[in-house]
Order: sequence, then structure tokens, then C-alpha cells
Amino acid sequence: MSNEAPLLEVRNLTKHFPVGHGKEVHAVNGVSFTLEKGETLGIVGESGCGKSSMGRTILKVHEPTSGQIIFEGNDITKLSNKKMFSYRKKMQMIFQDPYASLNPRFTVGEIIEEPMIIHKMGTAHERKAIVQELIETVGLKPDHIRRYPHEFSGGQRQRIGIARTLALRPEFIVCDEPISALDVSIQAQVINLLEKLQRERGFSYLFIAHDLEMVYHISHKIGVMYLGNMVELGSSDDVYKKPLHPYTRALISAAPIADPHLAKEKKRIILKGEVPSPLNPPVGCPFAGRCRYASESCRQKKPEIYEYDNRKVACNLYSPENLAKYKAVGKTPEQILAE
Repeated sequence: MSNEAPLLEVRNLTKHFPVGHGKEVHAVNGVSFTLEKGETLGIVGESGCGKSSMGRTILKVHEPTSGQIIFEGNDITKLSNKKMFSYRKKMQMIFQDPYASLNPRFTVGEIIEEPMIIHKMGTAHERKAIVQELIETVGLKPDHIRRYPHEFSGGQRQRIGIARTLALRPEFIVCDEPISALDVSIQAQVINLLEKLQRERGFSYLFIAHDLEMVYHISHKIGVMYLGNMVELGSSDDVYKKPLHPYTRALISAAPIADPHLAKEKKRIILKGEVPSPLNPPVGCPFAGRCRYASESCRQKKPEIYEYDNRKVACNLYSPENLAKYKAVGKTPEQILAE
């Protein structure tokens, strides 16, 4: 990656949704990260952890409750819809459901051309040429331009959605679980297409998914979310092969393995208890109620985000005080976790 300023910087981003009677859903709680040009940050975590809400808040589909979104060095957090218009071209989204996100009354050509019309890009002739080029770029046939979404398979529809996203030549794309609605055989094709496009055009992706293996494959960095909080963030290799946070360890241990012999030998970490409600999140560490290492201080105070082993981890096991205690008895946090 280059030494330039990051393409995107998210600082302490929070999004709470009011649900009436003075209550709020705490969807995203103080998330921070940076994303370089041409880089992919994969976001993992179980359903309801705030992954999609975070992606949509960064794109200003939802207005942030607090925090900052810095894009290309400019603070866009409080920009009005009118002032955000010029940024919409640069920040786009690939949706989870490739059928619900396509207008059934439009042909494929009209679907891909529509964003260019909205942003007044080029002449009608130039737009048609771009549409034709994009259809071929995403692996569809030239005659598909006159067909309608219902005539295509799920994988083909997702390619149409990707072509529409590319029409505005964005720099940053939020991929909101773009493969979860597709057959396994098609998922790899879509991932390969996204990787190819990134190599050729230098896109930056925020890639949101459940599938840890797929996230590890496509991402340069991985962020792990739990109950709206980023609990671990680091390089893909570090997070996937040497997880630090107890929740990350449990999440990776639950990932399925195709080889039955390896699967038998794999030690799974079974979490007890339920995920707390985002309507009433715990005062301390959001994971404390399910963590076997949690102390009373974990339940009383939310842990800071500590730097350890080239990554960020929100866990008291890595506080300077605890690290000093482990060192005094000749142990590391990894050894504590392995006990």
C-alpha cells in the first residue's frame, strides 16, 4: 500500500436507531479504522452485530449518531444530501439480494445506465458504449442488455448489480454480504470477479460477510464485530491464524472444515449464554457475559482498545497491567487463552 493518506478514515463511529418509548437500538458503538486505496477490509461477526448498519452509515444511507467519516481527507459526516451528491459517485454499494436491488421494469441496459443519467455523465451514445463495456467486464453476454432481471440466475443478477455499481467509476465500494444469497458454486466466481476488478481498477472494498474463509481469502485486513463493537482488527493472516480476542477465537473455531479427519481433530470453543440485546447493551465489555476469562472489571467498565502483536484488540487480557502480571509469572496472553 502507498504512503498517502488513507482513502477512508472512520473515527469512533456510532449509530443508534430510536425505536420509541425513549429506547434505542445500539447498532454501531464507537467503531474506528482506516482503509487504504486498493485495499479490502473484511468485516465478520454473527447476524445482528452491526456490520451492515456500519457499512450503510459510512455511505450516509443512515445518518451517524456521532463520530467522524473522513473520505479523501474531507470530513463528510455532517454533509447534507445535496453536498453528498458529488461523493455518491465515489462511494457505492453492492447489495446482498441481487433481485430485490434491481428494478424489475428496467432492462439490464437501463439498470446499468440509470446511475450515469442521474449523475449527468456523458452523452446517450457514450453511456450506451460504457454499458456495453461493463456487461462484458462482469462476464455477461452482449445480447443480455435487452433482457429483464427475472430472466437471469442469482449469480447473473449479482453481476448486473456489480456492473451498475461500476458505472459511476467509484473508488470505494461497500460489499454488503454480496455472496450470501448465491449458490456456493457461484460464490467463488463473484469473489474472483471482485478481486480481478480491484487489481485492474484499484477499488477499495469494505467486504461484509459471514463466511470467514471467504473473508480471509479476499481481504487484506479483517475486523471482527460483536454487538456493534469492533473487538479485533488486524491483517488477515494475523486475525485468522492467530486470533487474540476470545470471541474471535470462538468464531474461527466454529468455521466448518471440508476435510472430515481435520474436522474431527479441531477443537471447538462453545460459547455459553446469549448475545445481549442491542436495546440494552451491557455496561462493561459487550462479550463479558459469555467469556470464561471475564473479571469483575470487565463487567463494570468497557475495555479500551489495546495495541498488541500488530493489531488492535478490545480486551482487558491485553491491558498493560495484565501483560505485566503475565510476564511476572512467565506467561503470555496466548498461553492464558490456551489453558
